[in-house]
Amino acid sequence: MFDGMLRLYDSFTSWLFQAAVQPTLYALGMMEWEDDAFAWMDFFVFGVVQVLVVYAVCRPLEAWRPVERWDDRRVVFTDVVYTLLARLGLLPLIAFILLSGVQAQFDGWMADLGWVAPTLETLVPALETRPLLAFALYVVILDFGEYWRHRLQHTIPWWWALHSIHHAQEKMTFWTDDRNHVIDDMIAALWFGGLALLIGVPPGQFPLIVIILRVMESLSHANVRLSFGRIGERLLVSPRFHRLHHGVLSAGEEGRNYAVLFPFWDMLFRTGDFRRDVFPRTGDPEASPALVQGGWWHQQVEGTRRFLAAFRRAG
Repeated sequence: MFDGMLRLYDSFTSWLFQAAVQPTLYALGMMEWEDDAFAWMDFFVFGVVQVLVVYAVCRPLEAWRPVERWDDRRVVFTDVVYTLLARLGLLPLIAFILLSGVQAQFDGWMADLGWVAPTLETLVPALETRPLLAFALYVVILDFGEYWRHRLQHTIPWWWALHSIHHAQEKMTFWTDDRNHVIDDMIAALWFGGLALLIGVPPGQFPLIVIILRVMESLSHANVRLSFGRIGERLLVSPRFHRLHHGVLSAGEEGRNYAVLFPFWDMLFRTGDFRRDVFPRTGDPEASPALVQGGWWHQQVEGTRRFLAAFRRAG
C-alpha cells in the first residue's frame, strides 16, 4: 500500500516537472538548476497536499460549530502567512539549503562505515509481514518524541521564549498550528527527522506519517466546539483537549495537555487535564503586543529578542 502511494506521488511530481518546470528552465537558460528545481518542486507539491487536506478537514468544522466568532480576522491572516511560508515557501527552502549538504556528508560517512539504519522490521522480523502494525508503531514512537519536545518547549526558558509566539494567539484557528518562530521550526524539524532516521522510518512511509500528524495537529487547534467524549478524549487529542493547553492559565511551565496525537502520554506522565465541556479563552497573559497583534516579521523579531534575553539570563 505504502509503495503504491509513493509511486503515484512520484509519477505526479515527475509529470509536473517535465510538463511545466523543465520547459521553463530551458526557456530561461537555467538548466544547470534542474536538480535543485526538482527538489524544490517536491517540497512545494507536498506542502500543497498538506494544506489542501488540512483545509478540507478543518474549515467545515470551524464553520459548523465555532467556539468564538470574530468580526476582525486580521490576526488570523497572520497565521495563514505562517502556514504558507512553512508549507510552501521560505522555510522549506531554508531547510533545504542548510541541511542538504549536511545530509550528503552524513550519508557518505555512514556508507564508508558500512552502517545501515535499522528499522523496526529488522529488529522485530515478525513485523515484516505486518506493515500496518509496523507503521502504527512508528507513529507511536514519533508521537512520544513529540510529547517530550513539546514539554521541553515549556520548561526550558530559551525554548519557551521562542514557543511563546505560538501561545500568544488569542484567536486560535487551525492555521495557528504553524505559528512558530523559524528557529523553533528548525529545531522541531531536526528533532522529528532525527528520531525518524534513528528508528529507521522507511522513506515511503515518512510523508504519510507527516500528513497524519499535520492533520491532527491542525484539527486540535481548530476553532470548533468539539470533544471526542469521555473515552475518545483518552485515545486521540481533540480540539477541546488541546484548547485547554492554549488556555490563559496554561502558559509556560504551568502547561498541561502536551500530547500531539495520543493523550496517553499526558495520562502516563500526569500532565493531562480531561475536564469536559471546557473551552477557555486562549493566549499568554505575559505576551507583548508585538507577539499578539504584530505581523510575521514583528513577531519573529520580538521572539528573537526574547530568545537572546533568555540566553543572557541563563549565562
